[in-house]
Amino acid sequence: MLLGDDDPRPFDLERPKAASPFVIICDHASRRLPRALGALGLAPGALATHIAWDIGALGVARALAAQLDAFVAWQRYSRLVIDCNRPLTAPDSIVTLSERSEVPGNVDVTPADAAARAAEIFHPYHDQITRHLDARHAAGRDTILVSVHSFTPVFLDTPRPWHCGVLFNRDERLAEPLLRLLNDEGDLVVGCNEPYAATPLTDFSLIHHGEARDIPCVEIEIRQDLIADDNPDGQHAWARRLARLLPAAAGI
Repeated sequence: MLLGDDDPRPFDLERPKAASPFVIICDHASRRLPRALGALGLAPGALATHIAWDIGALGVARALAAQLDAFVAWQRYSRLVIDCNRPLTAPDSIVTLSERSEVPGNVDVTPADAAARAAEIFHPYHDQITRHLDARHAAGRDTILVSVHSFTPVFLDTPRPWHCGVLFNRDERLAEPLLRLLNDEGDLVVGCNEPYAATPLTDFSLIHHGEARDIPCVEIEIRQDLIADDNPDGQHAWARRLARLLPAAAGI
């Protein structure tokens, strides 16, 4: 067993019976580690940085869901334990090096250890989302999936000019109009599949829960200095902006 009795469950959610067609998810919401893993050998302070979580993303996701009266689910453990937005077969499902930070506690992870992380953290989170989407489908309800992430202003010494990015793989139904509407705002530098490109190796949730079900879906990246946890006004401003633009992008 990886999670003990004093560890919280691996996911949380709000408004499971909300009427909105929007479903909001946040894969990298937390920097929490299971007690059994200690600090994974990381130096003090490392868990407060982007290597451990998407800073500010949960605040935006919850505020956006509240604005839209939508279901929201989020992961409660750090991506350093297991990345819930990567296929389990991806090389960086459990990272040993994140940006320039080595993760000593992940160097000698055995197949059994990796399986335990998947069984107790990855699968319960995604199974919960699957159950919710299955129930919506069975009830004949429309669904629009929005995955919320954040990114650093600088990556490996390279500044990133974008305020936000709109990510998609093959399904552009929601991404294309959202890109246009964000650009029309006039005060934003918007990336199309920037600072990351959505691919089957790097974006499990969007593809597995969205594209595989043929439901409109998009991944939104927001620069974390605009939505940091010490900037709740920024989080709510972005939530209000997205709550205004997403329905228009979806044509509802």
